[in-house]
Amino acid sequence: MRSRGSALPSVSSLEEASGLLASAHAEGKSFRIGNDLTTAGLDRILEHETGDLTCTVEAGVRLSALNAVLGASSQRLSLDPPGDPTIGALLAENLSGPLRHRFGAPRDLVLGVTLVLADGTVASAGGKVVKNVAGYDLARLVCGSRGRLALIARASFRLHPLPKAARTLVVEADDAGTVVAKLLRSQLQPSALDVLHPGRVAVLFEGSHRAVDAQLAAASALVGGAETGSEVWEESRTRQVAALGRVCFAPGDLSHVLADVTEAVVRPASGVAYTRDPRPDTLSQGDSADAVQRLVEAIRRQLDPHGVLAA
Repeated sequence: MRSRGSALPSVSSLEEASGLLASAHAEGKSFRIGNDLTTAGLDRILEHETGDLTCTVEAGVRLSALNAVLGASSQRLSLDPPGDPTIGALLAENLSGPLRHRFGAPRDLVLGVTLVLADGTVASAGGKVVKNVAGYDLARLVCGSRGRLALIARASFRLHPLPKAARTLVVEADDAGTVVAKLLRSQLQPSALDVLHPGRVAVLFEGSHRAVDAQLAAASALVGGAETGSEVWEESRTRQVAALGRVCFAPGDLSHVLADVTEAVVRPASGVAYTRDPRPDTLSQGDSADAVQRLVEAIRRQLDPHGVLAA
């Protein structure tokens, strides 16, 4: 096991991770991935197929490092969460940012994974080609699993071309719900649409220069507003990570959510509000959440019956 200075213990190969978990399984020990054990040593970009718009990377690669390499080929992984997570953390926490409006969360872009299960078994699922297949989808299963189902060692992703232009419109509005409704009912295709509550709606348009200019003009004619720089998206991510509560809502309930919180970053298309109001996480409440939790526990018992991967 490789250790870097005072850093946490870090595995640097599949074989090392497999052996460590197999020993823990046999000896009745447990690990918290990201706490007792990290994948910082798994830091290679293994493949980048520019023609297929796919890549395969190890879990310890930072998102910024990956996008720096992809950018040389005018491509990117279209995820922009707060901070600079590793690919393993990105998947395990299902992290996303403003670009989720158009491109989705990690589970929407991951094509395949290589996992090390709690007993040391190395398992691969999915692939690096964009296609639909029948069967159990481990790649999406581990998204949001927080290291409780398996150690994520490698992942393959669908990529997107880097946009040639990007422009942001910010609309000052007392009734943000109406502004959002107009934008969502239109033919516009923003890459991001956040409500910075109270009082502002931010919209990002990306693509060719001509297309972005046309969309910005159409949006301005529809809802008003003024163009601003990209700093509003950094503000959105900063407020997201500083949130004290998270609210899940149906698309039609945006106005009710805005009336119920004093300050929040809201992603209408995702149905999530990151609020400064301390409150229980509604994504973890209710009958449906209880059913999901029971299902998660059943899967954990199948994949990790000895509790090697501590919650």
